[in-house]
Amino acid sequence: MRLNEIADNPGARKKRMRIGRGIGSGKGKTGGRGVKGQKARTGVRIKGFEGGQMPLHRRLPKRGFNKPNQLEFEEVNLGALQKAIEAGRLDAGKVVDLAALKAAGLVKGNRDGVRLLGKGEIKAAVNVSVTGASRPAVEAVEKLGGKVTLEAPAEAPPAEEKPKKGVQAAKAQSAKAQSAKAKSPKAKA
Repeated sequence: MRLNEIADNPGARKKRMRIGRGIGSGKGKTGGRGVKGQKARTGVRIKGFEGGQMPLHRRLPKRGFNKPNQLEFEEVNLGALQKAIEAGRLDAGKVVDLAALKAAGLVKGNRDGVRLLGKGEIKAAVNVSVTGASRPAVEAVEKLGGKVTLEAPAEAPPAEEKPKKGVQAAKAQSAKAQSAKAKSPKAKA
């Protein structure tokens, strides 16, 4: 066998149909798109349109809710914790917190905290300080004589109140003035 004789089995590679190359090709003229109209053009937006009646996706009831300010946690499994201890990136004698996990490369630390999960097996007794932990993870750590401390998630600073405009501002000012009058002692005549 020579390099110039290497080839695929016959029929292994099929050439693609080159459409729009004249009526003799079998896929010319309309190029497999039927005849004229909206569907013959690119950028068709007809799939969700039902002739003006209420579309199905709007007729069906919607369920569920996505909480807009939901906390997102970095997830660390027990198995990953054990691997980092064995590799020497984590010290089992010290408290394992966000800073230690960042230094070990287990988390990036740009979310609302760290959540400890129970996947994998841990063999060392460790003291872990995290934002959240699953029940199996806590049980596995405490079984070996370790401890899981839960700390509060980092909260965002409170948003400053925007100054009110127009009618709302006038109402707020008049309410302040009335409360100031009510509090001041009345002068005796």
